[in-house]
Amino acid sequence: MYCSNCGTQISESTRFCPTCGSEIKQESRAPQSAGLRGFSPRISDPAFAKYVKNSNRWAAIFSIILAVAAVIGFYIYGEVGSEMDNPASLYIGFGIGGMFLVIALFQILGRKRSKTWDGTVEDKKIKKKTKRHDYGDDNVQYEDYLEYSVIIRSDQGKRHTIKSNDSDTLYNYYQIGDRVRHHAGLNSYEKYDKTGDKFIPCNACGTLCDIQEDYCFRCKCPLLK
Repeated sequence: MYCSNCGTQISESTRFCPTCGSEIKQESRAPQSAGLRGFSPRISDPAFAKYVKNSNRWAAIFSIILAVAAVIGFYIYGEVGSEMDNPASLYIGFGIGGMFLVIALFQILGRKRSKTWDGTVEDKKIKKKTKRHDYGDDNVQYEDYLEYSVIIRSDQGKRHTIKSNDSDTLYNYYQIGDRVRHHAGLNSYEKYDKTGDKFIPCNACGTLCDIQEDYCFRCKCPLLK
């Protein structure tokens, strides 16, 4: 169970929160699934483990397809092209194909090594940035955009940042002082206090869903509330 004041995980027998000192009242001992305040126990639903497993599987399959396509493409280029012959062209194909496999491997390992931790929204920032597009032949264009950032400090003191370009949805969803939980494998964040929210992000696929719904309409995973 969790402290209703700060969101710290505590045992059933605790009378006072070890973090903020608040008295654990009777209503705090009630199941957190009864309302929108508290970290949801629905994270243990098998649908999330299945989603992570499928994500890893599709990342591996997609990277293999790209790797094979790169090898075949450069081999053909080396056979019919005039600028580069095989095996030099084929070696480049192997190099690019290997890069796709390594990227997928790091994604899969990143999910497996990620951990569940709690933290607090420490700050929010908006920055105006410029992106450079080089189309060749001296055709360079610049595009202005806004970068929205939500800075979260874990209880262990490490800072994590949620960023989005030209979209203030998550920026407005989180408020400074909110308690949040990072879920391992999913690499997504759950807000402790969801009271007053009109929507809730799916912790599996990130789709924004109506707060009244119980399951994500896209991936069918339970919404954490």
